[in-house]
Amino acid sequence: MHPVTIYDTTLRDGSQGEGINFSLADKLKIAERLAHFGVHYIEGGWPGSNEKDIAFFNEAKKHSWAATKIAAFGSTRKAGVSVSDDPQVRLLLDAETPVVTFFGKTWLLHVEKVLRTTPGENLRMIGDTVAHLKKHGREVIFDAEHFFDGYRANPDYALQTLTVAQNAGADCVVLCDTNGGTLPSEVARITAAVRQMLNVSVGIHSHNDCGLGVANAVAAVEHGATQVQGTVNGFGERAGNCNLTSLIPILELKLNRSALPAGHLRQLSEVSRFVDEIANLCHDPRAPFVGLSSFAHKGGMHVNAVNKADATYEHIDPALVGNRRRILVGELSGRTNVMMKTRELGIELDEHDPRAKQILETVKKLENDGYEFEAADASFELLARKKLNPHTPFFKLDEYHISFRRNAANPAADCEATLSLTVSGRRESSVASGDGPVNALDQALRQALTASFPDIAKISLIDYKVRILDSSHGTAARTRVLITSSDGNAEWGTVGVSDNVIEASWLALADSVEYYLLKHTR
Repeated sequence: MHPVTIYDTTLRDGSQGEGINFSLADKLKIAERLAHFGVHYIEGGWPGSNEKDIAFFNEAKKHSWAATKIAAFGSTRKAGVSVSDDPQVRLLLDAETPVVTFFGKTWLLHVEKVLRTTPGENLRMIGDTVAHLKKHGREVIFDAEHFFDGYRANPDYALQTLTVAQNAGADCVVLCDTNGGTLPSEVARITAAVRQMLNVSVGIHSHNDCGLGVANAVAAVEHGATQVQGTVNGFGERAGNCNLTSLIPILELKLNRSALPAGHLRQLSEVSRFVDEIANLCHDPRAPFVGLSSFAHKGGMHVNAVNKADATYEHIDPALVGNRRRILVGELSGRTNVMMKTRELGIELDEHDPRAKQILETVKKLENDGYEFEAADASFELLARKKLNPHTPFFKLDEYHISFRRNAANPAADCEATLSLTVSGRRESSVASGDGPVNALDQALRQALTASFPDIAKISLIDYKVRILDSSHGTAARTRVLITSSDGNAEWGTVGVSDNVIEASWLALADSVEYYLLKHTR
């Protein structure tokens, strides 16, 4: 089976997605990470469109990209303009990249209504641009824009555009489903027809407007395409582009087609999270292969089966894509969930141990009261350890009081928390102010514990979520608070539930600190 070359366009097509805005430094970081990952091509941008992309190519010249090739992107020469005089084509050459990718129109609707030129001139624009770039020593990739729409409207003309590009010396022609409206069966049939007609390499560039970006790329590869263009995490205009984090493992693990250097597929989940982090986006927990939930098991029957044979509910080994199995414990769980979850947390517990049943019954009761442990592993671990071993809490709440003051003369709200704890048999009291009641309570808790446990200064709250569990009760509704904490090395989640949001917050805060002390002082 022929290998498939991966052409990443995250920095160009991906950056056209709503909410995506990469700085020059961002683009360089992503390019370096993708090169290390082993993609064959990185499209850095369009040097004719903005100063940032010109700056990227200037910086790219100073870097070593190993086996990865940097590509500049642009369009054909303008209608009625000599290719040697076209400033946009000149900028493509000035980028000094080994590869130039340019798009040309294959759909007569665009030729006549957008370019407002003749079919013959459009063909000359494609051929002239390929020949000019080849004359200057570039590897040339022709993106046949709107190819599938153009083929449906006038197959002879659409195919002519490809033939012209091939005859002028293009190294690869890429069939673009630019509107994302083509079905996999059409992609398969048309790609096969193109593959029979051309001698040059054929690629696929699919968009996700019908949710078929990856499926269309797979169909094209199965029918002769040897290059795939896409973006990390499916970034792109409208509904996005073919998602490489889904496509690459399908190519390697399902189609047995090499797409990355040996062993590099295990970097996939980390690369996915890295690009989301640079883009300042939340990682999709349900993303295939790389999402946090991709190999999460909750139903008791499922977990029981996975414990006996992984393949019963996992189509691949999660480690192959750098992910891991997660066992969730909740109201749908069985004793095997508890056994496997505690094992995941480093606690050995047999599923037939009566304490496993006690833990499960406690979890189900708490979930009925509004608790949810899927994002609160630390709270579950505390619950389990308390059931399994005698546990003396590091501190005991005696009392807290929150005051919130605001007046017309001072519009800035003043929040203060007074807290009293018993710590190692001693009473500790503290008073702290904060930006809000929860922040004030957090600060007061730290003050009260610092003398006994100075390391808690390392803890920071990095996420705080509130969920109203039954809005029909209005302001008296039950409230769930989920807190994510970090010490700079690890993160952990805790949960609290109460009719009072402050009390729910306290329960989650107390669990967070108790969990940290349990991990670091015993």
